[in-house]
Order: sequence, then C-alpha cells, then structure tokens
Amino acid sequence: MTDRNIYNGPNRVFSGVQPSGDLHLGNYLGALRNFVLLQKEMECIYCVVDLHAITIKQNPKELRNNIRETVATFIASGIDPKKSIIFNQSSVAAHAEAAWILSCVARMGWLNRMTQFKEKAGKDKEKANVGLYSYPVLMAADILLYDATHVPVGDDQKQHLELCRDIAQKFNNDFEVNNFLQVPEPLIQKEFSRIMSLKDGSKKMSKSELSDLSRINLTDNKDQIINKIKKAKTDPLPMPKSLKEIDERVEAKNLIGIYASLTNSTLEKSIENFAGKNFSEFKEKLSQVLVDKIEPISAEIKKLLADQEYLDQILLEGVEKANLIASKKIDRIKEIVGF
Repeated sequence: MTDRNIYNGPNRVFSGVQPSGDLHLGNYLGALRNFVLLQKEMECIYCVVDLHAITIKQNPKELRNNIRETVATFIASGIDPKKSIIFNQSSVAAHAEAAWILSCVARMGWLNRMTQFKEKAGKDKEKANVGLYSYPVLMAADILLYDATHVPVGDDQKQHLELCRDIAQKFNNDFEVNNFLQVPEPLIQKEFSRIMSLKDGSKKMSKSELSDLSRINLTDNKDQIINKIKKAKTDPLPMPKSLKEIDERVEAKNLIGIYASLTNSTLEKSIENFAGKNFSEFKEKLSQVLVDKIEPISAEIKKLLADQEYLDQILLEGVEKANLIASKKIDRIKEIVGF
C-alpha cells in the first residue's frame, strides 16, 4: 500500500459515551470536562455509542430519547459542535463493517482476558449475549476508523485500549501495511476522575445503583444537589488532617476529591483548608461549589431537550462529518483485505 493510506494529520481524539440517560457527576469529572478542554488543543470526535448500548436490552423509545439527552449534555457541558464532531455510532455504517473485519483479526485469547465482560456477564456467562463479549472489538473499530492519535481512558478502559492497539498492530503486520491503522496513545485521566457513590465510597458512582441519592445527576436542581450532599455518607470523625489519614476513610476521600476537582485544587490543599472541621461545614461549601457548577448545566440540558429539532440537526451534521472520514477508511480497509 502507498503512503496515501497513512494518516499524517494533526492529533485527533476519539471518545464515546453510552446513551444511558441521566449522565452524572462521575461522567462530568471523569470525561465531559476533559472533552471540553481537549477540543481547544486537538481535533475531537465525540460519539454517542448506541451500538454499544444494545448489549443490554433497551426500550427503543427510551434509547432514542437518551441519544438526544446525551447530545444535549455534551453541548450543555461546553462541547462545541462547531469545533468537535458529535454523532451517533449507528448512523455511520462503517463502524459495524470495520468491527466484523477486525473481529477476524482479533484473537479469542485476547477477548478472554477482558475483565469487564466477566464483571458484566456475572456468574452465568453462557447466557450473556455475543455482543457483550465482542464489544471491545467494536470499540477498537470506533477508534481506528478515525485515525485517532489519542483516546481518553479511565482505569476501567485501559485494557480495552491495549486490545485496540494489539488489533491495529496485528492488522498492519498481517497485511504488510506499516502504520496504516493508527496505533492510538492513551490520555490517562487525572487524579479524582473516578468519582465514587455518595452512599458507598468503595463503589463507582453509577446510574445502575438503585438509590438516586448515590449520585449527582447533571439534570439535578439546586435543592436536589443540596439534599444529596447533606445525606451523603461520611464517618463520625472530624475532617481528616492529612493525606495518610484519608486513605482509610473512603467516603471522606471521595467528597474531598470532588471538592478538589471542582475547585481545581489538590487533595492535599483541600484537606488543609478543612482539617479538623465538622463535616456539616464542609458539606455546605461542597454543596455551593456543586450548585455553581451543575445548576447552569442542568438548566441548559432542559432547554436543549425542549428543542429536539436542533439536537437532531446537530446529529445529522455530525454524522455527515464522521461519514466523510470513516467511509474513506473503511473503503481502504476493504481494499487491503481483498474486497
């Protein structure tokens, strides 16, 4: 293959978010806030990964609404559709095509090592759907179609990005097309990108947790935010006085970590500011910081959701832009394979 197949453009970021509905503070601090910053430095492609979403049974009407809500949350958080490509995965056919071709390159042994499948499938793996098992290959296709040079990853996605890199390298070697599939580099999230449940500091903040009090939704209003922080689990001791002390106190560490992230401070500095004080005083400060950050996002999400035509237009324009890139790449992939 000639050099025309090798990407020589600027640094490009690809990342995807599942349309699960009601994105929360963990999504914001762990991903969305970083997405906003990255669009100032690189070309950015942000995908609503609805093909990934159907590895769990979905209500079709809810799924369509959740796709729009995810787009609204992107924009309300500060992602600019004029600077970044925002689109939904299922509208670009190249994703499914590339996933099949790359699944013929990936090895069973690689997928067998994916810990997320074991966690999500639970004890009865025989009843899990095939999509849940093979979706890391689709994730690799998502990234490789766009010649992404960088992919933001948290702790739970590092293994999948390694798989993506392995698939890219094997494809390039098998078909003797050096550097045709861009091997992406990870953008490791900063400290406190992993936000924990307000009810159990050992569990990640998640929509799947039954109690709504366990998370701050990006659609929550002022009163809901204040109430959730007031009821957030702590321990009976005063605020910690040192980093060493906080490691044993997971709920305190989580709340102080949230405060540090939102105020662009460090954990150490935040501990110093509240050392020895009562949690009630700290919670008041944290609530105010959260309200100042989340309430405008919540209001904007609700405003955008009232204009579905606008959100659909953003998706349509994003799909057109994404297709321009992905269709060229899949055509070359098929040519290389022999189609």
